Amino acid sequence: MDEDVARTEVRRSPDRPLSTPPSRTPAPPIPAARQSRRGFWLLTLILFAMLAGGGWYLWSQRQSQPSAKPATTGRNAQGAPQPVGFATIDKGNIRIVLNELGTVTSLDTVTVYTQISGQLQEVGFKEGQVVKKGDFIAQIDPRPYAAALEQAQGTLAKDQGLLAQAQADLKRYQTLGRQDSIAQQQLDDQKYLVQQYTGTVQTDQGSVDTARLNLAYCRIISPIDGQAGLRLVDQGNYVQASTTAGLVVITQMQPISVLFSVPEDNLPDIIQRTRGGATLSVEAYNRANTRQLATGQLATLDNVIDTTTGTLKLRATFANPDELLYPNQFVNARLLVNTMQDSVRIPVPAVQRGEPGTFVYLINPDNTVSVRPIKVGPVDGKFQAVLSGLNPGDRVVTDGTDRLREGALVSLPAAQKTAAPAAVSPPAAGSQPTPAPDPNAPREHRRPPQAQ
Repeated sequence: MDEDVARTEVRRSPDRPLSTPPSRTPAPPIPAARQSRRGFWLLTLILFAMLAGGGWYLWSQRQSQPSAKPATTGRNAQGAPQPVGFATIDKGNIRIVLNELGTVTSLDTVTVYTQISGQLQEVGFKEGQVVKKGDFIAQIDPRPYAAALEQAQGTLAKDQGLLAQAQADLKRYQTLGRQDSIAQQQLDDQKYLVQQYTGTVQTDQGSVDTARLNLAYCRIISPIDGQAGLRLVDQGNYVQASTTAGLVVITQMQPISVLFSVPEDNLPDIIQRTRGGATLSVEAYNRANTRQLATGQLATLDNVIDTTTGTLKLRATFANPDELLYPNQFVNARLLVNTMQDSVRIPVPAVQRGEPGTFVYLINPDNTVSVRPIKVGPVDGKFQAVLSGLNPGDRVVTDGTDRLREGALVSLPAAQKTAAPAAVSPPAAGSQPTPAPDPNAPREHRRPPQAQ
């Protein structure tokens, strides 16, 4: 009790400093061997935990996957057969066709101009009308030219009268000259006068012909057979012979031609065929190469090769009865150069290209595939010619080639479909046919055979 009172007084006394508490004695240092032993056990514990976690993860992944089937022996050891599509090699005709881009060009295009100046009184065609050679196109005011013709004819008649008078005088002067009644100079002057009048009459006759021709030019007619385009000048306008616009453009539509270029490497085959008297067929397809527009024949070849492109221009003509070919239309021209008769052919999807070059996957009798290098020729639609490496009757893979390798086992769906009906044999003669199963009868449940 007294100690507590004294301790309280000591604490409350402001004049007496507080006594410092006794210092504690520091703990002795841990030995280094003990620290290293503790770190070793800690590292061991961490490694053990990591190994345990990894083992549990692998075990859980293995349990989540389906159990693998037991290994088999024989052909099944190669794995499951790969379903593929196949085709049987046969023989057929392969066409050597050059597919080039061409332009439809009219064989005759005429821009109708007026050859005289005057007012356009009448237009005798409709836009887009098919006209024949000699059909009425337009009429220019003929009155000024009719008056000029009459004037020229009057001058001609006057000068013809003077010429006739001079010729009559010349005859009289010739008679008097033989009688020595007139001077020779007067006779010569009369001869020259007749020649002058003769020239004047010829000049007048030319003026009459010119006036008559101008009057004929007032009536404009079509120079060719073709289709009239849009009207370039309306009725009532004053047209001049110096204009560059023209009245209308007439284009021949039947027949029509297609201009296209072929590489110079194909030129020897084309020349050999044409010089042999063969007529090369040309088919025109639309821009998308999906619709055939017309069928024609090769007409002519250009006489020089374009050095910038290394190609030669060719012209093919088409009857164009339906007028599906239009001038300046872009088409695909297919030139049939030659036809390989009875050639070994293969579907285009079956041809593969890789390290061995051009090859196919050949299906062996045991339904395994082997890589067979081949040499191919031109392509004709869905087929390509085979020059060497395959024979008719060989089977090649056309679909599913990306999963194949040398010796891989394949399954042929078509063979399975044909084998199913063959397993059903017709009933023997005299035997009773097997009754059809009753759908309402109870079905017998059979256990699957147990694996031995």
